[in-house]
Amino acid sequence: MHNNSGVSLYYKIGLALMALLALTIGVAYIDLGTYNIVIALIIATIKASLVAYFFMHIRTSSRLTWTVALGGFFWLFILFSLTFSDFLSRPIA
Repeated sequence: MHNNSGVSLYYKIGLALMALLALTIGVAYIDLGTYNIVIALIIATIKASLVAYFFMHIRTSSRLTWTVALGGFFWLFILFSLTFSDFLSRPIA
C-alpha cells in the first residue's frame, strides 16, 4: 500500500472536516422535521470515520485493528438503528 502521509493530505482532510462542519451547521438551519437529527448523525459518523481512518492511522494498521474499528462502527450502526426506530415511530406532538 502506498503510504502518502504528507502534510498536504492532513490539510485536505482538515478542509473536508471543516466542510462537513459547515454542512452540519447549514442543515441545522433547514427545517427537515424529524430528519434533522438523522442527517446530523450521518454527517457526524462520516466525520468520525475520517478522523479514525486518517488521524488515528487505521488505514495503515493491521487487520486486527481494522476488525476492531469496523466492529465499533457496526455497534454504532446497531445503536443508531434502535434509536431511530424508536424516534421515528413516535407520533409528532
